[in-house]
Amino acid sequence: MEILATALQVSVALGLLNVWIVRFNRNTRYRGGDSSSMREEFRTYGLSPAVMYVVGALKILAALALAGGIWFPALTAPAALIIAILMIGAIVMHHKVKDPLKKFLPALVMLIMAVSILILKTFLR
Repeated sequence: MEILATALQVSVALGLLNVWIVRFNRNTRYRGGDSSSMREEFRTYGLSPAVMYVVGALKILAALALAGGIWFPALTAPAALIIAILMIGAIVMHHKVKDPLKKFLPALVMLIMAVSILILKTFLR
């Protein structure tokens, strides 16, 4: 179970860092509405640039904490919880703009992975 939890931590951390650092200004098929960048996506959701930066900072910090949790286990549960909450928010925003399921599938998968990390690291120890 420990290997599975660690693999999930690495996957979630790298996935979030990829979206918020590498693909921030790139078009992907998962962007909300017809957006082609993170800024446009948040605008589509009716959210300000300030909210985008707060969410981005939280996701990047939580991703780094999740990765750091491999060596410092106390970081894992809080980071996974923050990610789970943010993914629920992402799903709600996709639903708000009536995106098809395919567009919020990554957020749903990340939510499932974050909850799985919480279960594996917190309740199955």
